[in-house]
Amino acid sequence: MDWSDLLLRPKIEAGTDSAAHLAGESILVAGAGGSIGSHLARRLITARPQRLILLDRSEHDLYQIHAELSALSHPAHLTALLTDICDDSAMEEILESARPDIVYHAAAFKHVPILERNPLSALGNNALGSWLFAKACVRSGVPRMVALSTDKAAGPASVLGASKRIAELALMRLSDSRTRITSLRLGNVLGSRGSVVPLFQKQIARGGPVTVTQAEARRFFLTLDESVELLLATAIVPGGGNLLAPELGNPLSISHLAEFLIRRAGFTPGKEIALAFTGLRPGDKLSEDLIATNERRMEAVGSGLYRIATPAPAARELDGWLAELQQAVERRDGSAVLDTLSRILPEYRPSETVRQALEQSRREVRA
Repeated sequence: MDWSDLLLRPKIEAGTDSAAHLAGESILVAGAGGSIGSHLARRLITARPQRLILLDRSEHDLYQIHAELSALSHPAHLTALLTDICDDSAMEEILESARPDIVYHAAAFKHVPILERNPLSALGNNALGSWLFAKACVRSGVPRMVALSTDKAAGPASVLGASKRIAELALMRLSDSRTRITSLRLGNVLGSRGSVVPLFQKQIARGGPVTVTQAEARRFFLTLDESVELLLATAIVPGGGNLLAPELGNPLSISHLAEFLIRRAGFTPGKEIALAFTGLRPGDKLSEDLIATNERRMEAVGSGLYRIATPAPAARELDGWLAELQQAVERRDGSAVLDTLSRILPEYRPSETVRQALEQSRREVRA
């Protein structure tokens, strides 16, 4: 679908051949079966890498992207690995064996309402999984790691945002001259499985109503193609320990997106297809930001990207807190999780839904 009429900004393009520098490289994509990971893999295979390693925990998703790319590449150049980034020993074995030149980390849980009810899974996968994965990359001497983050990490209101913010801090801490790690914050990706677009389209096909949380709710949007271009551009930004964000113009109204899709389907919003406003859910913000109030926008680094100066705990403190968080999540000790979260992210206020889920975990531990 052509989204230009909705976005009303120039299309983001990293360059005429943003993947050319990857020719002959060994590349690993974690989360390769997801919407962004699979779109990235399709782009990478055209760069003729020496080897493309597709890694995912979903057998179905991994099978789909591997079968698709196998028709475009010599089998020896393509590997499918069914594993979890949280499996530390498996990841270390893979990285030591494959010796990738660059790792793209796009593996994450990302549905706000589901994660609000499952905070231990959110923190275990998104925060601790990213931390363990990055540590394995550092130990194995991977030269470059690019991690996908989200605007929800800027002043997080949801456990999704909190988990991704912790991942940003952990990866900044681990980046060094041997393994350069950069995180890229993106907004909502149109057409991805995690976006509202497939939901709106199904609701339109049923005759409505199209459900929008609140009329004033606004989000940053970009396309799958733009997301991949930005990930490719991030890989060639000098230095490590960076937190980057793209130029995305102004945030757009979600109700405007719903009306856009209704018109594209040949209907009139408010007449043939109604909009229903359901109210903000636990963890939702009225408007997302790419930069938090305690952060600063820094210099542009090309391809529509700029650096973000962001506060971070002292390295030794963060190391200790991450270890404590890992132990608390493994014990399913909700009280200890909340205590550690308050030290890592004092700005984060967990919703009542998150608190109740963690309180239930605490009762289970006591039982």
